[in-house]
Amino acid sequence: MKTKLQLATLGGGCFWCIEAIYGQIKGVKKVVSGYSGGRAPGRPTYREVRSGLTGDAEVVQVTFDPDIITYKDILTVFMTSHDPTTLNQQGADKGTQYRSVIFYHNDAQKKTANELIKDMVHTFRKPIVTEILPSPIFHKAEDYHQEYYKNNPSQMYCKAVITPKLLKLRKMHPNKIKQR
Repeated sequence: MKTKLQLATLGGGCFWCIEAIYGQIKGVKKVVSGYSGGRAPGRPTYREVRSGLTGDAEVVQVTFDPDIITYKDILTVFMTSHDPTTLNQQGADKGTQYRSVIFYHNDAQKKTANELIKDMVHTFRKPIVTEILPSPIFHKAEDYHQEYYKNNPSQMYCKAVITPKLLKLRKMHPNKIKQR
């Protein structure tokens, strides 16, 4: 019997960072950068989302095999790969489009997210501000945002921001990294 793949939709700042991180994780089959959680009608563009006016967050939609990696492990990687204590900001990226958010797809995911955050409260010096919300419509980002780090590793943002996050990931979660 074949396992049914599951989805996780997560926002933790710039989607290029989160996408690069999940591209390294065992059991992750696909990662798509996009936008969710907005209130503007229609399909938002990067320019509109970046303005902060649509209410969308930059997110990734992670397709994973729960027989290889659990949803709880997906969330643990998420919570330790960005700063879940800064409201509407990750590093120099500021605005609601960079908020920390878990969009759950079912009641089990909601329960797991709430339990994990409760368990991680003492991990951080400041209160966790990560939102836990029902998954709204997901809009895939423009093609040039997909696999951005893989396609632009020498770009300054990638070198200065994403590469250090990947090094931290390998140090914190070595048993979750795909073998090359």
